[in-house]
Amino acid sequence: MNRTKKFLYNSMSTALYQAIVMIAGFITPRFMLVHYGSEINGLVSSINQFITYFNLVEAGLGSAAVYSLYKPLADNDHKRINAIVSAAKHFYYVSGAIFAILVVVLAAVYPSFAKVENMPYVIISLLVIALSSKSFLDFFSLAKYRVILTADQKTYVISLASTVHIILNTLVIVVLSIKNVNVLILYIVAIIPLVVRTVILAFYVKKNYKYLSYNERPDNSALDKRWDALFLQIVQAVQVGAPTVIATVFTSLKTVSVYSIFNMVMNGINSLLNIFQNGLSASFGDLIARKEQKKLQKAYSEFEYAYYHLIFIIYTVAAVMLQFFVNIYTSKVTDVNYNQPLLAILFVINGLLYNIKTPQGMLVISAGLYKETRWQSLTQALIAVILGILLAIPFGLYGIMIALSLSNLYRVIDLLFFIPKNITHMKVSESAVRIIRLLVVSVICFVPSLFIKVAVSNFIIWAVYAIIYTIFIALALTIESLLFDRECLFSLISRIKNTIKSK
Repeated sequence: MNRTKKFLYNSMSTALYQAIVMIAGFITPRFMLVHYGSEINGLVSSINQFITYFNLVEAGLGSAAVYSLYKPLADNDHKRINAIVSAAKHFYYVSGAIFAILVVVLAAVYPSFAKVENMPYVIISLLVIALSSKSFLDFFSLAKYRVILTADQKTYVISLASTVHIILNTLVIVVLSIKNVNVLILYIVAIIPLVVRTVILAFYVKKNYKYLSYNERPDNSALDKRWDALFLQIVQAVQVGAPTVIATVFTSLKTVSVYSIFNMVMNGINSLLNIFQNGLSASFGDLIARKEQKKLQKAYSEFEYAYYHLIFIIYTVAAVMLQFFVNIYTSKVTDVNYNQPLLAILFVINGLLYNIKTPQGMLVISAGLYKETRWQSLTQALIAVILGILLAIPFGLYGIMIALSLSNLYRVIDLLFFIPKNITHMKVSESAVRIIRLLVVSVICFVPSLFIKVAVSNFIIWAVYAIIYTIFIALALTIESLLFDRECLFSLISRIKNTIKSK
């Protein structure tokens, strides 16, 4: 398969997976809210965020291993491939051991500052361990398979196995929550789908990579970029997870629940958008490894064009429809106020800024430029954390979201200059002007919604209005393309047509 076909396979399977993730992401919190309440929902969200931070003991390892595998896979160098995956396996096991220690410490300490009514200390501790099981299995089983499949542009295998896991996991949570099973028992049973996913991937890798051996003498030098990637991923995780931790410390678990519901929708959108990044990151890495500069420029320009038009359509619709969705979703929840339109707009602004930098951020990973961008990433995280704490005290979630938006705005500006200078060697103005044009059109499309009042009482009506807005905004941005970006539009259409004909 050529790169475009691999991208299509990866994108279609990832699209299926992310759609299932998004649907499950809407279903499971709803059942948690209705059957266990906002406080338990906030508790689970808070614990999961700490576990996400503990996963940073692995940060950089996967990225470094995938980057190191691009060239030997292109050269079909089996010995070199085995040396790299053996090294990756060793480091994953070491990281897993450190992760386990951190989880035990959290289980001992967390119940002391996150008290929940009618939930004993020991139950909260055991819940921490149960929720960490996914990451534990990743370290000691899934990770070594994920590395080779990602580098070989076969993320569709991971997506399909993960789809099975999500479906089974959702069934477990829905059925057991309806039966009002203790929340701890629920998450213990939810470990079973994780094992199923691991078995599927192990079977595929052993069948299709017969030459693969994890017993080759490890080439630890191949993972030298790990520490630079580690730094980058740590600051990214701090920046992404800061709102939950800051809200936990400076507000309440019910406020964390409010954040988690709005963030659930944003994560659903981001999951769908990640389809393109996950499908293309390895492809761009392959182009960079082969030093095919002209092809890189053309492919990147088309991707940026398509991605920017997509996110401006999605987030303009979200600006209009997000609060309606949250109101319907939380209609039976009365223990905290989820109707906060201004907060919804802040979530949309932050989400848009976060995704504007995705094309450039993807190239940083594809090119392995972790060390070259670490101080910019640190600055971004510091803005989110320091400003988030300062603004959280007087303004709560509103202050946290303003800080997060400003940190992403800084990173957008930084990457707009960094990528053309260090990777693509294209004009900075090409991306900047494209963003400004799309922003102007989106704002013009959004303004009428401020004056047109509609009654949205259920998900069917919500879906109808969302479709209408999507068509309206898509038409407006298509006109913008025909007027200002015609060459890139037609080039992208031609690529798609050629790919379809070649099947």
